Amino acid sequence: MNDIFLYTGIILGFLMLLPTYRALFGPTVLDRLVGVNAIGSKTIVMLILIGLIYKRVDMFVDIALAYAMLNFIAVLAASRYFQKQKGLYDEGQEK
Repeated sequence: MNDIFLYTGIILGFLMLLPTYRALFGPTVLDRLVGVNAIGSKTIVMLILIGLIYKRVDMFVDIALAYAMLNFIAVLAASRYFQKQKGLYDEGQEK
């Protein structure tokens, strides 16, 4: 059963490369925020998988919940900041 969790974690790690590309090279700030949020969501699942592998799910669920809360608050704060600064659109576009 540990092999299934390990292979799932490896596949999930490779799937993190797609939102990493979007977070680094996104044309708009919104694309970058969505990319960072997707990476955070996949990290939470990865933490739970690590807890299953080490048979310490209770400890890793606490860590994953704290990380999820920090990820959510950070994305809300960043989106609120960029909404106030009117920097949500591409730098070449003038609104």
